[in-house]
Amino acid sequence: MFKAGAAVAGLAAATAVTAAAQSAPVKKVHRKGPKPKGTPLFNGAVSYGSLLFIAGKGAHFQGDIKAHTDHVLKEIQRELENAGSSMDKVLKCNVYLNDLKDYTAMNEVFKGRFGEEPPVRTTIAAAGGIPGDSLVEIDVIAYI
Repeated sequence: MFKAGAAVAGLAAATAVTAAAQSAPVKKVHRKGPKPKGTPLFNGAVSYGSLLFIAGKGAHFQGDIKAHTDHVLKEIQRELENAGSSMDKVLKCNVYLNDLKDYTAMNEVFKGRFGEEPPVRTTIAAAGGIPGDSLVEIDVIAYI
């Protein structure tokens, strides 16, 4: 014998599962241009739900730590804005220095770039150095 209450409960459960599946976080790659040919080694910016991960950015030109840090932070800001976020929404920042002697000068440029409440941060000297001629590399996790 068919019971209407069981059918309604079953329909409600199925609707809840469908709604949960539709609102589940989705991985999204954020690009400024078309997808590169072939499979890239890594992506520059990927979000999962409202979390955004920006790959490490370096400054590959001749210059001092202040010029490199300024360039890298501007690149990060562009990536964040391209993905619908901003510097004040950065939650975590990892800073890799070629040489720890650049810590104070890097901080002078870094200070105030993330708004009134800066993100948590880890700063280390990269063993073996940073690839290329960059004096600093920075990656971030933000929210959208």
